[in-house]
Amino acid sequence: MTTKRFLATATVLILMASACSEKSDSSQTTDGASSSPTQTDPALIAQQMTPEFKIQVDEALANSATGCEELDLSHCILPFPSNRYTVADETTPTGRRVAIPAEGLLVNAQGVFVDPIEWNRNDGFSPNSPLLTYIADLDAKASALPEWTDLESSLSANASVVIVDIETGDRIPLWAELDAEIGGEQPLLIVQPAVALLDGHSYAVAMRNLKTNSGADVIPSPIFEFYRDGYTSDNAQLNGRTAEMEAMFTALTSAGIERSTLQLAWDFTVASTQNLTGRILAVRDNTLAWLDTHSLEYSVTSIVPASRDDVAIQVAGTFKLPTHLTGDGSAGQKFSYDSMTPGPNDLPVMGEVVDVPFICQVPQVVIDDPSIVLHPGLYGHGLLGSEYEIDYGGDVRALAQEANVLFCATKWAGMSEDDVGNAVVSLQDLSNFPTVADRLQQGIVNMIALGRLMNTDDGILSDPAFGDIKVAGDLVYYGNSQGGIMGSALTAVSPDISRAVLGVPATNYGLLLLRSIDFDQYESIMEPAYPTRRDRTIAISVMQMLWDRGEGGGYINHITRDPLPGTQPNKAVLMHVAWGDHQVSELAAFNEARSLGAKIYRPVVANGRSREATPGWGLDSVTDGDTGSVIVIWDSGADMIPVGVTPPSSGHDPHEDPRDDKVARSQMAEFLFNGVFTDVCGGKPCTAKQSG
Repeated sequence: MTTKRFLATATVLILMASACSEKSDSSQTTDGASSSPTQTDPALIAQQMTPEFKIQVDEALANSATGCEELDLSHCILPFPSNRYTVADETTPTGRRVAIPAEGLLVNAQGVFVDPIEWNRNDGFSPNSPLLTYIADLDAKASALPEWTDLESSLSANASVVIVDIETGDRIPLWAELDAEIGGEQPLLIVQPAVALLDGHSYAVAMRNLKTNSGADVIPSPIFEFYRDGYTSDNAQLNGRTAEMEAMFTALTSAGIERSTLQLAWDFTVASTQNLTGRILAVRDNTLAWLDTHSLEYSVTSIVPASRDDVAIQVAGTFKLPTHLTGDGSAGQKFSYDSMTPGPNDLPVMGEVVDVPFICQVPQVVIDDPSIVLHPGLYGHGLLGSEYEIDYGGDVRALAQEANVLFCATKWAGMSEDDVGNAVVSLQDLSNFPTVADRLQQGIVNMIALGRLMNTDDGILSDPAFGDIKVAGDLVYYGNSQGGIMGSALTAVSPDISRAVLGVPATNYGLLLLRSIDFDQYESIMEPAYPTRRDRTIAISVMQMLWDRGEGGGYINHITRDPLPGTQPNKAVLMHVAWGDHQVSELAAFNEARSLGAKIYRPVVANGRSREATPGWGLDSVTDGDTGSVIVIWDSGADMIPVGVTPPSSGHDPHEDPRDDKVARSQMAEFLFNGVFTDVCGGKPCTAKQSG
């Protein structure tokens, strides 16, 4: 059922329920509780407020700025995300459009509010962002918040925090946690879905049985109590939301969540596939059509024979490609549109033709045996790096030599060394963040174009600089860290790549950043502009709405199923995860694997090496010879990650260990070029030596 049809149907059902409210209903919910009070207690339909309660409600409304979410008065944007920040829009696939007020997001230390204009082009929210609210003096332990160490508990009948897919009735696995306490601030409550939510679906978040540090029950806000208990008002602002809140309560009741027990609940809608992916698909198709109708123009700027013992020749240069960014497409530029104020369905248009850098390396193996036919491969660099990581990373050269691969690389425009300055500006004023998201999409398309130019008869590899090498076969991808994260998006969108190895990968940044040691430096840059931890945590969740367009999170539902237009079906990825990684948390990798429907290698780790009640919960086991997507944990003895919202920092960082292991690379090669999983660990936990 579409969102539009659901909302219309829900409204009809509410009216029918009101008309039939005199009838008694003694049915039970799935957890044995009585059915919702809206079905059993006529007094809760059109109930009049007492004078005392009306004063509380009026005061709450007076303390909530126009357009803000009234359920949590601690901050305009909380709880987030919420359909309170949407309006009806029949032109979008979800029937909604985000409408955050001009002063509804964050304000930095200079008094500059985040301009919501680009966020308001969405027809829903992120399928990945953490769900945030503030509950004063919350006791996490007494409230039995579900933890990531036991995701199964989040699906229990009496779980204190619940997410329900309103359209299907399915419960979503999750964990809930208080943010780190910094500077004496009371922390936000963060709810992390343990799997990517579905494009275009609406979800209800519900909380019950929450306790304060004094042991008392958390008291609902007056506005939430107004809706929960079915009060009426002559206030148009309140009444305008009643139908949608009733639809949410009906969905929760159907899922066995008793209405009268709720201390807070709200709903939100995930952006549609069209809204999440439409921009990059348009840029990709425009670019590939341009390549088909224009002669290849490129320049070789560097030829280095035997640059390393395992490299026969290194060739670097640039190739011509149109940008869809303004100006010359450099850091800080946004997408170009025909309209000065693009709407939710407007798509970028082609701009200038620019130079895109590339580097390719021919492995030494072809010197030893000129008859060898090399596989074509793309490599994706790490955090704010460059294409030259292909040379600096010994693992890339080793894999090329061991598996007969010619790797080429370009920069991840948007998050390369060229973008460091713009990243700093964006951290100090989030209004600039759309430039990062737009350039990231251009960077993915640049990588697609490079792959296409490697695989054409008269492409880059036909240049005399490469000699008489032979290259043939399907294009593959290999990337690490940021390259693993971005590789998910590239794999989903590429028309040429069907298999990829993602080293120390994850989706999404909204989950990843607060658990990454790398973010310490960038949070220190952000802190003077957004001094409170609360604001920085909100910023990360808000940024995810745009980050989805330029990282794997927005495309995760379309890699192994529901392929995007112009792409191959039956794509698969192999994920190699470093256990205890300081930079890319395995929690984010597990989220990606569950979203992909990947299988996991078991035993995941040795006994006593996991905090999870069921290591690799929610994932089926892989067996030798299987095809499809797989996640493998490589344990090099690092300390286990903390339970709370803090990055691991003690002892050895295993971030680079899996890629430096020859046995791990042999598994990569078998997957990339034969499409099968091989058990290289002999039925035991996979271990790697510590690098460095």
